[in-house]
Amino acid sequence: MPYGRARRPMPDSEHAIIVSALVKDFPGVRAVDGLTFSVARGEIFGLVGPDGAGKTTTMRVLAGVMSPDSGSALIGGCDVVRDPEAVKRRISYMPQRFGLYEDLTVRENIRFYADLFGVRRRERDLRAARLLAACGMSQFQDRLAGKLSGGMKQKLGLVCALIHTPQVLLLDEPTNGVDPVSRREFWAMLYDLVGQGVTIVNSTAYLDEAERCHRVALMHRGRLLFCDQPGRLKQRLPGDVIAVVSPAASQLRDSLGRLPGVGSVLLIGDAVHLFVDDASRRIPEISRALESMRLPFDEVVQITPTIEDLFVNAVSERERAA
Repeated sequence: MPYGRARRPMPDSEHAIIVSALVKDFPGVRAVDGLTFSVARGEIFGLVGPDGAGKTTTMRVLAGVMSPDSGSALIGGCDVVRDPEAVKRRISYMPQRFGLYEDLTVRENIRFYADLFGVRRRERDLRAARLLAACGMSQFQDRLAGKLSGGMKQKLGLVCALIHTPQVLLLDEPTNGVDPVSRREFWAMLYDLVGQGVTIVNSTAYLDEAERCHRVALMHRGRLLFCDQPGRLKQRLPGDVIAVVSPAASQLRDSLGRLPGVGSVLLIGDAVHLFVDDASRRIPEISRALESMRLPFDEVVQITPTIEDLFVNAVSERERAA
């Protein structure tokens, strides 16, 4: 269906973003397949999934960089295709490789982006000082961007993206390759921005980051698997999750997957997560099976499921059904 014939959702004062039946094709692949979701004003919304899930394509459509083949997307009531200029005044888009100029200093990069958005000097200086202080970079204003660490570059990119005070912030995998400490500092900045009324859409391949979002859309191969609050998502997992902790976890995976009552199997560090129908029944059976097979293990315990557990189980179920 051509984009112009798609049914357009009505603007909603409670939602910053409304996406309806979004489709985007590339030669030989459908990158986004009927995606529908909404983002409330003042929340952190996560687009979560592995590489190839369609996250970046979705972000580019929302940013007005790319047009969908069908469906619609509204930001602040403005259509991203029919009125992209109005949308661009409301958003800031930070792609995976944000365009910092490495031969410019931190201060010069901020000034450049402020000039692009027509920010007046006084407003720019006040806002830059506030943002740099928030991310602990006030003392690095005269350092070349090319001399910054990966985490500091991402924080500078965020400062540049926020210098014109957008209503909606689109972040495409901003913490990819960033060290854990910088990731934590980056998220602290995001929470502070939400407190100021900014709506944030954050895409990530790190499933643990889903726990930090107010709501999450789990994506796989261009499709939406689930969309809800992280706590509610974990309640959707059928059955129970058992962790088998072992010094030889990778060697146990195949053997455990063949046991009765075991569905999907996920290797995480020194543990194997098993998706079972009934933990109280299966734990003794699994322990006896490990002993009879003379496989080493430290403990077999029921655990609280994670977003990663839900995602792996959902994908496994779909693949089995297919």
